[in-house]
Amino acid sequence: QVQLVESGGGLVQAGGSLRLSCAASGSISSISAMGWYRQAPGKQREFVAYIYSGGMTKYADSVKGRFTISRDNAKNTLYLQMNSLKPEDAAVYYCNLYPASMRYWGKGTLVTVSS
Repeated sequence: QVQLVESGGGLVQAGGSLRLSCAASGSISSISAMGWYRQAPGKQREFVAYIYSGGMTKYADSVKGRFTISRDNAKNTLYLQMNSLKPEDAAVYYCNLYPASMRYWGKGTLVTVSS
């Protein structure tokens, strides 16, 4: 079973950028779609973006135009480039399959955005 480990979170000022990574313990080339999700304090986990193996992507309206999802099947890694960060983007970010599967939730990586 593939395990997913998120990294790259941290503290950034509003307007800044971060690049999140999701390293898989095995090959992701056979996984059709992967996604990023986030959970802010006191809120439910929500969808951020997904990418299919062929490159098709979709974003939540709240991040469209600011975030870019990508995947490198050779490195078994999923990425999320986050630009123009806003305080409301602060959350724990998780990667998973799309649609998400309970067996693949990891610990996530914390993103904090200061205003």
